[in-house]
Amino acid sequence: MRYTLLLHYVEASPEDLGEEVLAEAQKAFASYAATLHQAGLLISGEVLQPSPNSTTVRVTDGQVRVQDGPFADTKEQLGGTFVIDVADLDAAIGWARQAPAATWGTVEIRPGAVHVVDGTWQPNSPSSVPPPPLT
Repeated sequence: MRYTLLLHYVEASPEDLGEEVLAEAQKAFASYAATLHQAGLLISGEVLQPSPNSTTVRVTDGQVRVQDGPFADTKEQLGGTFVIDVADLDAAIGWARQAPAATWGTVEIRPGAVHVVDGTWQPNSPSSVPPPPLT
């Protein structure tokens, strides 16, 4: 079953974080991604640019409205995602709790409904990848 781990946390600039904290976070994310990859369940992962670099698009009554920045006005922003293929929600929770962002924000787990393979929508299906060991 494919799940997307949505990483929400307070957005801070590299200057606000400081070099040491930024380096620790980058090392933690690299380690987490490597662990997911070695377990054979990582589909994709992405750290997003800061939310002020985003653009939102809405179409209302046929009119396109393009707006700079995020639509939501919150302290926490979507900072990145991991798409994983695991057996069930319990396995997804096991992997989500190991995400570095879980210690400084929230990791939302959202099951996939369908996904695109070679331009064709495919249904989500259970995986045979076992859950991580509890530590």
